[in-house]
Amino acid sequence: MSNYRALLPKVTTFVFDYDGVLTTGDILVTEKGEALRSGNVKDGYALQYASKMGYNVAVISGGFSESIRHRMQAVLVKDVFMSVPDKIVKLKEYMAEHDLTPEEIVYVGDDIPDYPVMKMVGVPVCPADAAEEIKQISVYISRFQGGRGCARDIIEQVLRVQGKWMTGEAAHLW
Repeated sequence: MSNYRALLPKVTTFVFDYDGVLTTGDILVTEKGEALRSGNVKDGYALQYASKMGYNVAVISGGFSESIRHRMQAVLVKDVFMSVPDKIVKLKEYMAEHDLTPEEIVYVGDDIPDYPVMKMVGVPVCPADAAEEIKQISVYISRFQGGRGCARDIIEQVLRVQGKWMTGEAAHLW
């Protein structure tokens, strides 16, 4: 993990699992059966910033809730894939559509369903509270937990290495 920053200059794309990465993983269920999730506004800011800076940003999730789509639209993430039974197939489709190589992709996952897809990207990373198997294949483990700043940490590191974090006009995009 000590030299993972050497992988960051090639990154053009961020792909995230949703539950446990962009949320805390806690799900509250209302009496009507609606699942409520909790996330972090700083993660949302970083997602929006990366999108505005021209990076590809996507979510590939096995879960489904319109609240996921609403939240991602609010932070300018256009590529949201839910109820995905095979994340490898979806990522390969996404890579072909955007003409991407594995080295250009940061994938942030936290649990066993992310394992196979993380093995196929150039920069597999995870939150601090990821499953042990995911930590073992990650080139970087954020000091932040899922839904508590992990996405911000990873996006900010990539943009800083590439000289695109809060520089020149980038600081005035809003």
